[in-house]
Amino acid sequence: MKNTDASSKIVELDNVVESLDSESSRPRKGIYLFPNLLTTGALFGGFFAVLSGFNGGFELAAIAIFVAMVFDGLDGRVARMTNTQSDFGVQYDSLSDMVSFGVAPAVVVYGWSLESLGKVGIAAAFVYASCAALRLARFNVQSGISSNKFFIGLPSPAAAALIAGFVWSAQSLESSLWLSSLTALLTACAGLLMVSNFKYPSFKSIDMRGKVPFVVILSIVMSFVVITIDPPRILLMLALGFALYAPVKFLWSRFYS
Repeated sequence: MKNTDASSKIVELDNVVESLDSESSRPRKGIYLFPNLLTTGALFGGFFAVLSGFNGGFELAAIAIFVAMVFDGLDGRVARMTNTQSDFGVQYDSLSDMVSFGVAPAVVVYGWSLESLGKVGIAAAFVYASCAALRLARFNVQSGISSNKFFIGLPSPAAAALIAGFVWSAQSLESSLWLSSLTALLTACAGLLMVSNFKYPSFKSIDMRGKVPFVVILSIVMSFVVITIDPPRILLMLALGFALYAPVKFLWSRFYS
């Protein structure tokens, strides 16, 4: 009996050791800190823009949206460069984009100019916010099958840059019916472009770790110099040019090719 008890205890001890080994070999659950920290910075930029819009600080709100764009552009590239991509990061980034580039621009532009239009202003702001949500949902569904060379529909950060740049550029103008009407049209068009089938170029394929000619660095430096001359209007022109790129290309190929 003693030998039987001893052997059974040895078997139980072996089972415990095996279970501990299997548990130690399993990958520990967690999230990558640095890319998600950058995503949090983008989320805070959008959150701060909403608060500034409520308080009437529309210029500061527009700047916060652009700051959120910087963080949003960095988190994905950092994750790819450091091989720290994760499903959690993808979903967190989408939620952050909805706040920073969907809700925040709609709230800011409504408080700045669309409120005077009543229901029409509410409709224009809602078209933008709802289209941003649809754009992000479609992107998540198609992320595994879509090409890295282009985006289907205007990216939400570019649409937010268009709205924020317009608010930042025109925030010193006196409120008027024509300005509010133009703002409503621009807001609705930016939203509809996000859910369109136009193909916009993607810059994800650019190798940030590779070598580039000296003229590339010089061009980047000169771009920053040009932007500092008149940040709101130059950023608005860049966002407007990018937004119109795909529709103009489509019309050109349709009628002149």
